[in-house]
Amino acid sequence: MTLPPLPDVHALAVLLLVLLALFLFTRESIAIETSSLFILAVLSIGFTVFPYINAQGQHLEALQFFSGFGHEALVAVCALMIAGNGLVRTGALVPLGRILARLWRVSPVLSMLLTLLIGAFLSAFVNNVPIVVLLLPILISVSLRTGAPASGVLMPMGFATLVGGMSTSIGTSTNLLVVSVAADMGLRRLQMFDFFVPAAIVAGIAIVYLWLIAPRLLPARKAILSDTSPRIFSAQLVILEDGFSVGKTLTELTEKTSGLLEVSRIMRGSGTYIVPLPDAQIQAGDRLMVNETPDNLKELESALEAMLYVGDNPVDEEHPLSGEGQQIAEIVVMQGSPLLGMTLRQVNFYNRYQLMVLAIHRGESSVETLREKIAQARLRIGDVLLVQGNQDTIGEIKRAGELLVLDATADLPHTDKALTALLIMAGIILVSAFGGVPIAISAVGGVLLMLITRCLTWQHASMALSTQVILIVAASLAMGAALLKTGGAEYLAQVFVALTAGASSAVIVSGLMLLMAIMTNIVSNNAAAVIGTPIAISIAQQLQVDPEPFVIAVLFGANMSYATPMAYKTNLLVMHAGGYKFIDFVRVGVPLTIIVWLSLSLLLPVIYSLSW
Repeated sequence: MTLPPLPDVHALAVLLLVLLALFLFTRESIAIETSSLFILAVLSIGFTVFPYINAQGQHLEALQFFSGFGHEALVAVCALMIAGNGLVRTGALVPLGRILARLWRVSPVLSMLLTLLIGAFLSAFVNNVPIVVLLLPILISVSLRTGAPASGVLMPMGFATLVGGMSTSIGTSTNLLVVSVAADMGLRRLQMFDFFVPAAIVAGIAIVYLWLIAPRLLPARKAILSDTSPRIFSAQLVILEDGFSVGKTLTELTEKTSGLLEVSRIMRGSGTYIVPLPDAQIQAGDRLMVNETPDNLKELESALEAMLYVGDNPVDEEHPLSGEGQQIAEIVVMQGSPLLGMTLRQVNFYNRYQLMVLAIHRGESSVETLREKIAQARLRIGDVLLVQGNQDTIGEIKRAGELLVLDATADLPHTDKALTALLIMAGIILVSAFGGVPIAISAVGGVLLMLITRCLTWQHASMALSTQVILIVAASLAMGAALLKTGGAEYLAQVFVALTAGASSAVIVSGLMLLMAIMTNIVSNNAAAVIGTPIAISIAQQLQVDPEPFVIAVLFGANMSYATPMAYKTNLLVMHAGGYKFIDFVRVGVPLTIIVWLSLSLLLPVIYSLSW
C-alpha cells in the first residue's frame, strides 16, 4: 500500500482546520455557533492574508467562503423549518394525534407499530422535530395512564422518524445539503424519490426491529413525570403588626429574603387584590400569596416576621399546607422555543407563565434545584423544566402551543388555520416533487402563503429559525469548498482509495457509509455530510465509476444518528422525556446502525450494479 504524496500547504492547512472543526463540534463547553463562526473567520482571514492560486492560475477569493449563507440548500432548510413550525403552531397534525391516542387504549401493540409507521412516513416529507413534538405528549399520556414506562416507546418512536427522514431529498437538512453540494459539483440533481426504494426497504426492516426488539433492550427508566406529587405548596404570608415588613416595599422584602420571595398577588382587606409591583408598599394585615416549598415558606415566615396561613387558618397539624389544584408537568426546550438561549430570570418565567420551576434536567443529571441556580441556568435544546402550577394554567399554556408541555393529558393545541397550513405544506411537497420546481423555491413560496393566511406570524417564523443550523451549514459549505478547491478532498480520496486498494466498488461504498455513520454520531450530521460529499465524488472519479452511489452512501451514512443522544436534537428531546441514560442509546442505537448499514450495503450494489 502506497499513500499519495502530501498536498500543498494550503490544502494541509484546510485539512488541519477540518480536524479542528470536527473536534470543536464535539465540545459541549463551546457553542456550535461559536465554533462555526470561528471556522468561517479563520478560513476567510487565512485566505486573505495567504492568497491561494491553483495550478491553473485561478485565484480563490476569500469572500467565496460566505456564499453558503445564500446557498439554495440553506434557503430550503430554513424555509422548511418555518413551514414545519406552521404545522406545529396551527395544530395541523392534531387529528392524527387524537386518533393515535384512542388506538393506544384499544391495542397498545398494534398502536406502537402504527405510531412508528406514521412517524417514519411523515418524517419523509416534514422535518422530524414537529413529528416528535406531536407524538411525545401522546406517548407520555399513555404511559402515565397505563403505568407502563415511557422508556419503552419514546426512543423507538424517535428513531423511526430518523429512519423515515432519510427516504426523500427533503426528509432532513442533511439530505438537502448532500443533494445540493453534489449538484454544485456537476452531478445530476437527485430528485425527491430517487433513493426512496432502498430507504423504504431498510426503513421497513428497521421498524420491525424498533417494534419487536428495541423495547426489550430498554430497561424501565423512571421518567421525571412518574412522580406527580406536588413539591410546591400554596400559602399566604400574613403581615403582622409592628413586624419588619410593615411599611416596606415589595422590592425591600425581596432583598431581605435574598431573592427568594415571589409574590403572585397581595390581598388587602376583604377581597381586594393589589398588583405585586416592585414599589407596592406593604401594610399590616396584608396577605402575600406565595407558592413555595415547605422549608422555604418557613424561612420566609421568619425573615419577614409574618405568619403562615392556609385559607383562614394558620399552618399547623390540623391545617397543613395545601397542594390542591396543583399539577406537575415538563416543559421541553426545543428549536423555536422562546426559552432557548435565555435564563429563567431573563424571560421573567414565573410572572409570564405563572409556573414554578422545580428543577432543570440536562443530560443524565439535573441542575441543582436551588432557586438562584435555576434562575441563572442558560437553557439549551433538549433541556427539560420540571414545573408545577395550577391545572388550568398548564392547560392554557399547552393549548397556546408556544411551549412544548408534557403532562398527564393528551390534549393538543388546535386552531382554525390547521387545514390551511396542512394544504400549504402538501403544496410545497407536491410542487417540488411533480412540478419540477426546486424545493427552495416551493418552500419559500409556502412560507409566504403561511404568513399571508396568518398560519404564522413573523415572530413565529423568526423563532423557527436556528442560528446553530444556519452557521454550521454555512461553515460546513465553506470547509467543503476549501477542501475541493485546494485539492484537500482529492488527497483524502486518494488516501481512502489507497487504504482500500484491491477492494471492490461495493465494499468501498459500504466502508464510506460506515465512516459517515461513525462521524455523524460524534460531530454534526450536516458537517459530516458536506465534508463527505466532495470526498465521495473524488473517490468515484479516481475509481472511474459512477459517483451517484458514493454520494448516496454519504447521505445514508450521515443520517444514521442513532448511537448517541447528542447526535440529533430529537434524540435529546426523547432522552429527558423517557428518563434515558447515555448507555440506552448505545444499547439500542448501535444495533440499529448495524442493521441499516448492512441492509444498505447489500441493496446499493444491486440497485447501482456495483461490482463485488
